[in-house]
Amino acid sequence: MNNQIFFFFYNLAHQSQIIDNIIIFFAVYFPYLVIALAGILLLFYLPAQAGRKFSREFFTVFISSGVAYAFFKVLKILFQVPRPFDALSGVNALYEATGFAFPSGHATFFMALAIAIFILHKKTGYVFMFFALLIGLSRIVAGVHFPIDILGGFVLGAGISYLVASLAKNVYNADILQ
Repeated sequence: MNNQIFFFFYNLAHQSQIIDNIIIFFAVYFPYLVIALAGILLLFYLPAQAGRKFSREFFTVFISSGVAYAFFKVLKILFQVPRPFDALSGVNALYEATGFAFPSGHATFFMALAIAIFILHKKTGYVFMFFALLIGLSRIVAGVHFPIDILGGFVLGAGISYLVASLAKNVYNADILQ
């Protein structure tokens, strides 16, 4: 089933140079924009909206993402799952990717970021979850991840964000988790 879902999305690639460039944008460059938007959100929007302290938002959002990043690195070493272009014949990635596939580091990091933002501000969190989904799907279409890699990253990132938010609640004695 993992391979069937992979090929359903992967077959969208290599149809047109314009579509391939859009896929590459969302898989490679859009993540930088999302990080910048999260930084702007933390600096200006959330503290002003809720009267919260900057340190609490920073801790919840970027520490969640950082811890998720560390966990995904360890899991990649433990599982050592090959990428689709290494595991399946006829798969040509739209761009070069190295290392192992499971879990997806991008999916882990950006879902951790999205869930942490969701904990702080629900409506904005949904937007960042959509961004994480776009990034994850584009990496499947680009041929660098299987769906299970993305799903595993989403679960890992979400779980770590909730754990870090719980820790932040205890550290700041604040009502972060509602």
